[in-house]
Amino acid sequence: MYTVIGTIRSRAARVIWLLEELGAPFDHIAAGPRSPEVLAHNPTGKVPVLLVEGTAITDSTAILHYLSDRHGALTHAPGTLDRAQQDSVTNFVLDELDAALWTAARHSFILPEAQRLPAIKDTLRWELAHSQTRLAERLGDAPFLAGGMMTVADIIATHCLLWCGLAKFPVNEPRLLAYVARMQARPAFARAMAR
Repeated sequence: MYTVIGTIRSRAARVIWLLEELGAPFDHIAAGPRSPEVLAHNPTGKVPVLLVEGTAITDSTAILHYLSDRHGALTHAPGTLDRAQQDSVTNFVLDELDAALWTAARHSFILPEAQRLPAIKDTLRWELAHSQTRLAERLGDAPFLAGGMMTVADIIATHCLLWCGLAKFPVNEPRLLAYVARMQARPAFARAMAR
């Protein structure tokens, strides 16, 4: 049995969605960053945390890779060219979308007010628009980012694209809008978000 610690309005949503896709049973503790429940397992206070047999795994991407590899689903086999392409697009999404969104969040409400640089958001807006165009090109006409099969890359990318909307960084690429709509229509996504 798995236990996921973190709110659905955080990167814990990625883990919960993956577990729903896998049909794996899990408990969910909807605790926020730096809460006692999180600090008990992750001294940085960051979410999500996945508890597996008494061991804490931190970082949403590490958790997604662990679970997909363990269950042999939503991933290509290690050592294959398909896995290399999957890892390539996963890292692109983390570097180009997730990192920019995290920087925006830090300069909006996470850092102490004296350390925030609100003007950075104009640069991030430009960067995210450019990255979305490149991601749409990578997607092309394929149903998923790594080709014909849904992978962890799709969970991370969908989460980031939805985060863009919440952070008021518009997604204007038609292929990405259609892609996000397809991903949101998945029953496992609906179950995850209902938490």
